[in-house]
Amino acid sequence: MDKKSQILVVLGLAVILILLFIDIYAAGIVFIIVITLGMSLQIMQDTTGIPEVVATLREDAKAILLTNTGNARAVHLHAALVPVNIEFDLASLDKESTYEYSMPVMVEEVKVVLTFENENGRSFSGSSKLSSLGEAPDLLKPMFPIFKWK
Repeated sequence: MDKKSQILVVLGLAVILILLFIDIYAAGIVFIIVITLGMSLQIMQDTTGIPEVVATLREDAKAILLTNTGNARAVHLHAALVPVNIEFDLASLDKESTYEYSMPVMVEEVKVVLTFENENGRSFSGSSKLSSLGEAPDLLKPMFPIFKWK
């Protein structure tokens, strides 16, 4: 348990004990708030140090863009472009930065297979299909059409 969580627990218990003598319902409300804040802090600790490298195709389809949208630096990146038989390595990619790999010709459709690690040595992998003719997926589209979606 880190220092923030310990301070939250001690202050929360103190406020709950004081409120127990004043109003039991207020103590219950504060108890629920303290538990919720504790769970939020725990979730925040679990998600630190995770890079997320996303591959996209440049508008003119002559380059692959690798963007690290995570909250940690990605190291030892290896990318394989499946139908065009091209592989390249990258030593590291800082968070919120982009690397551009230029292609010799335009690519209509390609699958990018990525493997990388965070600074602690935890490995990650993923793949994505990129197409110069297709539309970008709508991230806000519901799983099933409701309320006359578009």
